[in-house]
Amino acid sequence: MPDPAITLHGTKLSGHAHRIELLLRMLGLSYVYRDAPAAVRRTPAFLALNPLGQVPVLEDGRLVLADSNAILIYLAQRYDPARHWLPETPEGAAAVQRWLSIAAGEVSFGPAAARAITLWNMRPDVDPVRARVLAGQLLAFMDGHLASPRTFLAASHPTIADLACYSYIAHAPEGGIPLDPYPAVRAWLGRVEALPSFEPMPRSPLPEAV
Repeated sequence: MPDPAITLHGTKLSGHAHRIELLLRMLGLSYVYRDAPAAVRRTPAFLALNPLGQVPVLEDGRLVLADSNAILIYLAQRYDPARHWLPETPEGAAAVQRWLSIAAGEVSFGPAAARAITLWNMRPDVDPVRARVLAGQLLAFMDGHLASPRTFLAASHPTIADLACYSYIAHAPEGGIPLDPYPAVRAWLGRVEALPSFEPMPRSPLPEAV
């Protein structure tokens, strides 16, 4: 049977949208990508999809869903009956949820915020020094968590936890956050990038001052 008509609204430099693209590709789902820069997100048509004016937004038939972590959960439960990407055991589900919370918290206010401030002077709600400190604390924690023999964040195989955290960690240097001190994190990034159907988020040019 053909895939349902799935549309993803996002921007190519959004890590939140990129995590959805990764899962769509790894589930083998066809989809239409609609670029939604800031001007588009202020239009009545887009605000009808998400009144908060944020990407990503997923349309799957009549379903309209915003929030990247919610979309990851939906896609994993809807299109992965083997529950590879979102384990259904209490322990497995809890382990994934922990990292989804970290993606919405420490990742968002650490490396993602530092990148937004450095590249586009965004996130006025976040102190840039605090964002870099939080990013360093997060990366040190992740490096210890990913120490051998652990290979992925929440299980012995990749889950949506890895996709939720990958994009902004991989692009942390764009926010002035070096990855050299974290070998286990860099090895984990390599394992995610080696997954079938992986496609990287485009690199952003670094300002000369960084």
